[in-house]
Order: sequence, then C-alpha cells, then structure tokens
Amino acid sequence: MFQRSLTWRLVPVLSATVLAACGQSASDSGGAVSIDVSDIDALLARGEEIYGGRGECWDCHGNSGEGVTGPSLRHAPSAFDILYQLNTNPEMGDVADSLNATSEDLVATAAYIRTLANLDVNAGIVDELVASLASARDYSFYASTDNFVISARDELVLQIEEFDTVLAGWERKSSPGNIMRSYEIRSARTYDAGEPKFTPEAGKVYFYEATGAGYPAGIDFPNAGRFDAGSTHVVVGDAATKEVIAYHRFPDEMRTSIHSTAVTPDGRYVYVAGPRPSFAGAADRPIGNPTPGGSRLDSPASLIKADAITLQPVEQLAIGGRMHHAQIFQDRYMLVDTFARDVDGLDVFLMDPETDEVIGGVRDEELGGVSYTSFTDNEFIYILMQPGGYGASSISAYIAASQYNTGRYATMRPFWVAKVDPGTWQVVQEYPYPGFRANWIVVDSAQEFMYVPVGANSYLNKINLETGEIAWTTPTGIGPYGASLNADETEIWVADKGETTGMFGRTMTVINTERGRAIETVFSGYQVDHVLLAPNGREMWGTSNADGRIYVFDTEERVQTHAIDMPNFGDAHGLVFVWYDDDLVPHVVRDQGGFHGGINPALGSVLEF
Repeated sequence: MFQRSLTWRLVPVLSATVLAACGQSASDSGGAVSIDVSDIDALLARGEEIYGGRGECWDCHGNSGEGVTGPSLRHAPSAFDILYQLNTNPEMGDVADSLNATSEDLVATAAYIRTLANLDVNAGIVDELVASLASARDYSFYASTDNFVISARDELVLQIEEFDTVLAGWERKSSPGNIMRSYEIRSARTYDAGEPKFTPEAGKVYFYEATGAGYPAGIDFPNAGRFDAGSTHVVVGDAATKEVIAYHRFPDEMRTSIHSTAVTPDGRYVYVAGPRPSFAGAADRPIGNPTPGGSRLDSPASLIKADAITLQPVEQLAIGGRMHHAQIFQDRYMLVDTFARDVDGLDVFLMDPETDEVIGGVRDEELGGVSYTSFTDNEFIYILMQPGGYGASSISAYIAASQYNTGRYATMRPFWVAKVDPGTWQVVQEYPYPGFRANWIVVDSAQEFMYVPVGANSYLNKINLETGEIAWTTPTGIGPYGASLNADETEIWVADKGETTGMFGRTMTVINTERGRAIETVFSGYQVDHVLLAPNGREMWGTSNADGRIYVFDTEERVQTHAIDMPNFGDAHGLVFVWYDDDLVPHVVRDQGGFHGGINPALGSVLEF
C-alpha cells in the first residue's frame, strides 16, 4: 500500500545545468521548471511506469526492489543517486541511453522506489528528492563533440559512427531482376550400399550426425589423449535414450572437412561433403578436363550421398563446389550453399534430391559480395553476405573479422543479408545489420523477425523482416555462431563458439526475445556451433566441433542433461531428427532449416520421444 500525503503545492526549480544533466535540453529550461506534486498518485504512477516499463529497472533490481543481478534498492536512493548511476556506471549505459531521463522522471522513479520499501511519500519528501539534484554535475559537457579537438579523420568517423547512417545511405548491392543460374550435377562414382547398420522401429525418433576427422582445437582430455577420428563418419542415435546405436567410417580417401549434416526429405539419404571427384577414380575424366556439356567434373569437392540405413556411400556427385551447409526447403528440395566453388559452380542453390538436378541457384557476382551461408523460412532464401577484398575467397571476411578482434582493423565495410525469392530468383530485399561477420539466421514462425548472431562483435541482432529496422542488439558470449528459438519463442539460445575470436568459446547464452536481455549463461562444450530445438520442444541440442560430442539441455531448467560421445570423438557439425511412422516410413522432422512434416512446437505440434 502506498503511503501518501496529498499536499497541494508546487515544488519549483531545477537549473538549466541540472536539467541538461538529467537529459533535458537547454530549450526546455528557459525559465523556472516546477514539478506539480498536487497529484502524488500521478507522480508515483509515472515512476512505476519507468521502473516496470521503459526503464526496465525491475530486470536487475527485482519487482520489489529486492535486488537480483543488481543491488537492492530498499535503502530508497535519492533522485541524485539515480542520476549519478545513470551517468557514471557502465552497466547502466544502455538504460541511460534509452531512458534519457528528465528531472521529473528521476524524482518520480525515486519516489516510486520508496513505496517498494513501504516508506512514506509526501510533498515534503518530494521537496527533498528535488533538492538532491541541486549538486548534479553538468554531464552534458561530455556528450558533445564540440568540446573536444576533432581531426579531419575524426570527422569522417563521425559520419559513419551511428548505424543509422549505414541504413540511410544503403545502396543495393545485388543485380536487379532474375539472377538465376544453373549447374549440371554429374555422377562421379557409384558404390554398393552394403548391409544395414541398424533396424528402425516404428514410432521412434532418431538423430543423424556427420562428423569430421577430428577437432581442430586439439584439446587434450585427461586420461584420454588426443583423438583423430581418421575420416568422416555418419552416425545415427536414439533420440530418446541419447545413445549412438550405429555408425560407419568412410574410407580414408573420403576424408574431408565437414560442416553440416543433411538428410533428404524422404529420410532415405544423408548428404555429406566429400573430396574432389578426381580422388574417386574418375580416370576417364582427367583433372581439369570438361565433361560432356562443358561442366568440369573436377571441382574443389563433391557431395557424398549415403544410405540412411546402411550409413555407407551410394554415390559421389560433382555439384560444382564444396558443401558448407544444407537443409530441406519446402519439404521437397535441398537448399545447399558452398564454401568454395568451381568457376561455373553456384554459391547457393536448390537441388531436387529425387533427380539430383539443380532447380536454380545464384552466384556471388550477382549478389554484390561474398556469400557465407544460407537459411530459409520455407518461402524465401536468406543469404549472409560479406564484403569482399579482405582475403581470398569465402574466408575473406573471416580474416577481416579476426583482424578486427585483434585490433588491427578499427572498422570494416558493412555486412548484410540478401533475401531471395526462389519463385522469381530476384533479390527482394537487403538487410544491413550492425556488426561484422554474422554466422547464422533464425526466422520466427510468424516470419516477422530474424535473429542474426554476429561473430566478430559477440552480439545478437533482432531485425524486422518487413522494414529492416533493428529491433534490438544485445551482447552474447564470445564469438556466437548458431542459435535456436525455444518452443514458445520467448527465448533464443545462442552458441558462443568463439568464431573469429580464437575458437575457444564453451557457453550458450539464453536471451529473452522481447527485450533482448540475457537471462542465463549455460556451460556447454568447446566450439558448439549448430544449435537445434528438438521436436519434443523441451530439449536444446548443440553439436561440438572441438570435443566430439553432442550436448543436450533442458530448456525449462536451462541445465545440461546429456553429453553424447561421437565415435572416436570426431568433430560434430549439424544435426537432423528423423521419425519413423507406424508404417516404418521415415520423415525428417527437424534439421538446420527448421521443423518439417507438420511438426512445429511454436505452433503447438510436438513429437515426443
């Protein structure tokens, strides 16, 4: 219950200096300013709105001022105490910037905080709160560049200091109109699929994982030594028991760099990056010689199609590049992006897994930069774009981001997302975002916002898909990579991989999607990069590159529940969940591209296991 004394009077006076310090401009302070305390209810309501609303004081100090991550406020700080913290405490910087508190805001907030401690609020108390501001320092001196020496180069920096200047001056990077290109996929070699490695059971959910030869961080585990998995593995496990039930180790000549796991929509084949096609014995097509039709068979890498039951290769395909990530699009096609490509290859393309034909694709040249990886909301294709010129090929921006993190670069040219309509193969929108070298995109189920983790700056952007406006930008752990929304999309889990910052991140940051505030930091494995909410809507699964494990977390309790060892601790990239129905027909229900087959926890459709 508020304790109030309704004394009818005016409490005057804050000087222009104090008003400036409180966030008011000189134009607001041409004469004496008074605070009307004839209605203390209104003053307290204003303070309550600031504390529980736009100031979000409760987030750190608790609903009752008891203190949470911030200290208790039960000692009833004065208006000056609040002003001092806003102007000097780095942890209050974001609040100070967004709140831009006036003198009355400060007095109202201080008055409301007194009620949280059941202390009296009357006109005399308000007098004291106003008087407390009399000794406020004029912090506005430091807020203007006019008071400091500005060099010619400083002037240039000031022109691009705010991200708004990037948005205001953005010029389209991609070519106009239809930019579709094609490529003829060729079969380099076929293989005998071999015998089944496991027998699926009706009603069960299995997870598929492709692992590389070893973890690049070279971490030594106590009493275990240092592992080298030897070659690529395709692994399958029971999603309910969290146990690996079968795997197949590829021949040594198929050893290559793995960055994703993909399964075709019908659940029959696993896609894995493979070596150059010439390594597979295509002696009739010498290195560099075109195949019939003009397409080169010997590209930087190939695509290995493995049987989802035998886990063994059945075909090696020359797709014109090295697969980086792949995911299902519209429950029909595979969306593939490449790390490196042949001269006539594609950087991002849609592939029909029934015919192994390219439906359409795009190249960097028409996108106006260097593509990194692609994502989808099953309607559009979103491609993370990087400015070129910092280094060779697709690692140009990675090199630049590493230089930025070690202080050799002070800034870089803007990075952006290109939105492609695969119906017309036109870039329909470009989204410049704050920060350098994003790694992932998550689109919410309503297709209103996308979340973009930025590796070089260690924060996460929430972007309005219609307007391109930045809803918020918030810190994450070190070098974020992948991310995934929880079941009701109130939280987003971000994998703090350490991308471009040394690759030794080992946490996940859980962030509230409405306010953009970190809720919790959860410890995980080294270099967890791909993160997926499981089809049951209750578990978050993350694949660790560095210590060869999959980590499983309870999304409600935000605790790790399982660590699943990969065979020979091969580095794990990507994850796919496959469900076998009562007729033993497989269905992919979750992969990097999202949920499939009618399953989506955000819409109330879950698959228990």
